Amino acid sequence: MATAPRPRTSTRDPEELAARLTAWLDARLPGATVSGLAVPDSNGMSSETLLFDLEHPDAPVRGCALRLAADPAAYTVFPVYDMARQHRVMALVADRTDVPVPRVLWLEEDPEPLGAPFFVMARAEGRVPPDVMPYTYEGNWLHAATDAQRAVLEAESVAVLARLHDQVPAREAAFLLPDGEGSPLRRHVDAQRAYYAWVVEGLAPSPLIEAAFARLEELWPEDEGPAVLCWGDARIGNIVYDGFAPAAVLDWEMAACAPREVDLGWTVYLHRFFQDLTVTFGQPGLPGFLRRDAVERRYAGLTGHVPRAMEFHTLYAALRHAIVMLRIAYRQAHFGEVEVPEDPDRLILHHAALAAMVRGTYWDAAA
Repeated sequence: MATAPRPRTSTRDPEELAARLTAWLDARLPGATVSGLAVPDSNGMSSETLLFDLEHPDAPVRGCALRLAADPAAYTVFPVYDMARQHRVMALVADRTDVPVPRVLWLEEDPEPLGAPFFVMARAEGRVPPDVMPYTYEGNWLHAATDAQRAVLEAESVAVLARLHDQVPAREAAFLLPDGEGSPLRRHVDAQRAYYAWVVEGLAPSPLIEAAFARLEELWPEDEGPAVLCWGDARIGNIVYDGFAPAAVLDWEMAACAPREVDLGWTVYLHRFFQDLTVTFGQPGLPGFLRRDAVERRYAGLTGHVPRAMEFHTLYAALRHAIVMLRIAYRQAHFGEVEVPEDPDRLILHHAALAAMVRGTYWDAAA
């Protein structure tokens, strides 16, 4: 984090996008104009978010956010960006739950207007725990909060998962199942194997990732549990908070029909990822926050479902994150931002933690 440049998140020209967006809106709201187009600091690399104000007397809202699929010519992080799928998931969550999701205004599946499919939604106001530098570092609003305030945020965030998993009928999430055979969990893991194969095609593979896949098979749960609608990218950095309560749940591109623990493992491990980095760089971080035992206990109390096979699911989360990080690192190499080391595992920022999980020693040492 201290030595590598921050990866670029876009190859697009904001002024050109604003002009093209205004032309597209004119067909829906003649005379509408776009103002204040901005790229948020938290913009990711998997797809792009643009914020803008919509100027028109009949505009459904003023403050808008546009979710644009990645530029297919820009070494994308994922092989497919299905904006209609994301739109369908958000509509389902809005219809079936009380989980706060932004109101989606328009879906455009034709890539011609902006160069890729996109949808426009109402902008959520609030604050988001930062990724860069991570909220576990000093100098941001969540780190500066009291223990009691962070406890409220943690409880409310786990409750988002509980309500999502309980309130959406499982049959309505079946459209998210990947093609293939076997249980929802087996299909989910097989899809990750296929993603990894795509990432390393023509490039150096990762022995650590392949060892992690082998370890998963050894830890495979005897009882996988029921499949539900999973958020997919279930972490607090994808929630807009009003105070310390969720105001909007974002980033549904990784949504899945899978066991509840797929979300729980991701929530627990993605926090551990930031916490481990913070400790490595000499700060205490937030050791009492989003602890695995506390998350499991609270979730069980809210749902009656006791999380199972969490060693498997936290390893799976770390493995999935490693594949994404490897792709991002190869993307940086593509743009000349980094050089690929002799050992490709060194491209995975949390390689030591993943290796400890493969050995079965990570949680013994984790605080």
